Amino acid sequence: MSRLIILAAALAVSGLAACAGQEMAPDRDPRGEMRLAQALAGKVAGRPVSCLPNYRTNQMEVIDRDTLLYRDGRTSYVQHTNGACYPNGSRGGYFLVTRQFGASGSCRGDIAQVFESTSQTFAGSCSFNDFIPYRTPRV
Repeated sequence: MSRLIILAAALAVSGLAACAGQEMAPDRDPRGEMRLAQALAGKVAGRPVSCLPNYRTNQMEVIDRDTLLYRDGRTSYVQHTNGACYPNGSRGGYFLVTRQFGASGSCRGDIAQVFESTSQTFAGSCSFNDFIPYRTPRV
């Protein structure tokens, strides 16, 4: 029964990503798929944006090793990174360090490294793609 629920959640998220013009990577974590589906429930994908101002990127959630979710009021932004920002989907004890080029926010092409606090070393890196906004429709 739980496999059926995970499969249904994965299919729902795949459908959402297809609507936004993004294809899901074949190795996505099923738990991450479920978290993303829950976070985006009732929201509709919008046109991708290339940058998020710094004031919109304060609330970030790690979905899986290469998917980040930013929240800004009624809008959530999904970031499917190039490369694994968080090795093995780890979330505890890691900090995302970004290097921004010529903008005052996070943008497509920015490079991010993951700093692991226990060993005090960098544990991975990735670069950002467009951010896909999902908004709750107004009734």
